[in-house]
Amino acid sequence: MNTLQEIIEFEKFDHLEWCARQIVEGFITGQHKSPYHGFSVEFAEHRLYNQGESTKHIDWKLFGRTDKLFVKRFEEETNMRCNILIDVSASMNFPANQRANKLVFSVYSAAALIHLLRRQRDAVGLTFFSNGIDFQTESKLSEAHAKMLYAELNRLLSGGFKPAETSSTDVAGALHLIAEKMRKRSLIILFSDLFTHDSQALFSAFEHLKHNKHEVVVFSVTDNRYELELLYPNRPVCFVDMETGERIKLNPNEIRDKYQRSLKSFESELREKCAQYNIEFMNVDIAQPFDVVLTEFLIKRQKIN
Repeated sequence: MNTLQEIIEFEKFDHLEWCARQIVEGFITGQHKSPYHGFSVEFAEHRLYNQGESTKHIDWKLFGRTDKLFVKRFEEETNMRCNILIDVSASMNFPANQRANKLVFSVYSAAALIHLLRRQRDAVGLTFFSNGIDFQTESKLSEAHAKMLYAELNRLLSGGFKPAETSSTDVAGALHLIAEKMRKRSLIILFSDLFTHDSQALFSAFEHLKHNKHEVVVFSVTDNRYELELLYPNRPVCFVDMETGERIKLNPNEIRDKYQRSLKSFESELREKCAQYNIEFMNVDIAQPFDVVLTEFLIKRQKIN
């Protein structure tokens, strides 16, 4: 299962944790070289087993030779702290009334990253934002914490989670709040369509995150068919702003060239600013395989190490 559409068509897609595992394992299998090279935990020493603790790391071969229970101890090459940020504003539900939309793509990407992070013994937290911070956790490694994260992501998929303030987006304002709250140096992974009327405010928020020594990866999530290519019928179409409800009727063919130039100009400026702040920027289409997200994460992780 490499794409969002394949997951949606699979009969078990509601089991988010299971799907996340399949995405990651499929990604690993498809690599000629393991993406975990250089990220693994290294064996350190043995210690005596304490009654009542987990038997997961008991060295049974050593038990056969000594008739004593010893546990393998490991030392982690890294113990990275990561927080995944998801824009939950109304515009992320585009295309409207379709299962495969920007928010669903972001949720499954986040779920896969949680599984990948935990395999690497990295602590992970989750933040949802719209016009402010709607939900936020600390970064932890425990199994109970992971179950809670998957439960919250499932709430997003099922429509059970509602933003606390408003359905409009203030990406810059939310990122400033997050930067203030997150004092410990972390890897921040952002999923958003980055719709904003004030690009300078957005750049300022990115600068704020970097000022606090965070590493940042930005995934600009789009549906290229409709948001970039404007693949609509050659006739007047009524477009509705999903956040304000404002309506406008026009023929997409008459505005396509000007619209695409404006969009590409914004993306170019965004890429330039991200490069200036040493932020990894990736424009991801919801029709793309999840491999794009996982690969970009591993590249950034390797740079940090």
